[in-house]
Amino acid sequence: MGKPSGLVQGTLDLLILKTISLEPKHGWAIVQRIQQVSAEVLQVQQGSLYPPLHRLEQQGWIKAHWSETEGGRKAKFYSLTRAGRTQMEKELANWDRLSTAINTVVQTNEA
Repeated sequence: MGKPSGLVQGTLDLLILKTISLEPKHGWAIVQRIQQVSAEVLQVQQGSLYPPLHRLEQQGWIKAHWSETEGGRKAKFYSLTRAGRTQMEKELANWDRLSTAINTVVQTNEA
């Protein structure tokens, strides 16, 4: 399985951008944060995380640097660029529009 089940196409990009918007995080910390904030509803496999991270880096929306983790291991930390922050805001607006439309359809009592 390449992507997390149950996620709308492009949602993982938004989750990554939002997760690293406050502070740089390495891959495992991104996965853990998404699971923690979603109360374990969203399960992202590390193998599913790295292709979007590379794509977002190629697009210039995130940047990466090597640093030590809290445990003293070397890891690649990802942070948002200015262009990434702008893209995140666009993605959040699109998500709000999409989720509102989906909720409207799902909550309609007519058949």
